[in-house]
Amino acid sequence: MTDDAPLVLVVEDEPDLADLYATWLRNEYRVRTAYGGREALESLDDEVSVVLLDRRMPDLSGDEVLTAIRERGIDCRVAMVTAVEPDFDIIAMGFDDYLVKPVTKEALGETVSALLTRSAYDEGVREMFSLASKKAVLESEKGGAELQGSEEYGELDARLAELGGELDETVGPLDDHDSFVDLMRDIERDEADDPFDDVDADADGPAGADANNADAIDSDTLEAEEDDAERGDARDD
Repeated sequence: MTDDAPLVLVVEDEPDLADLYATWLRNEYRVRTAYGGREALESLDDEVSVVLLDRRMPDLSGDEVLTAIRERGIDCRVAMVTAVEPDFDIIAMGFDDYLVKPVTKEALGETVSALLTRSAYDEGVREMFSLASKKAVLESEKGGAELQGSEEYGELDARLAELGGELDETVGPLDDHDSFVDLMRDIERDEADDPFDDVDADADGPAGADANNADAIDSDTLEAEEDDAERGDARDD
């Protein structure tokens, strides 16, 4: 690690956990630790590149710290690292990524690296990354029916599509960047792996199951007929 390495601020009210995160990251980054929300705001300055922020803290919540960071206009990326399971309220929050505890050393390192990469992009691309991250974490925690019934999720999906259209002209120069390509592939994969498929399957009900059973029976019958024909040919020989 060099003196000009990016600075990561770890905000976690459990000192042992905060120190563990710091140990994981110190080989590649400079690290500050804050054991509470108020201490985090005192430690925060323009030198900080990435904040890893717990949500549930006794003195000042992570949500309040996040709001203060954005109100100060500090240009840093923020990942929530928390045991609080994500709900639809996260869509309106100004973070860049969301990790649900427990997290591994690899996941934490990859998140910091990805957030630093995003800093090189303009605001529109960063928003797309942020929304795609929120979409992915919600789809990992919510069922298809719950997603389909959420107005907030519908608006998020529509905004992602809108940004995709606006960024079409910029994809060319960004296309060589692995992170951007990976994001686009993830979005395409999400669209192909429709989270509402389970809702449609439930709506099909017994009729859909009967059709599948009929297909299986027809297949078994065909295989039996083919076996009989082969045995007949063998006897003729």
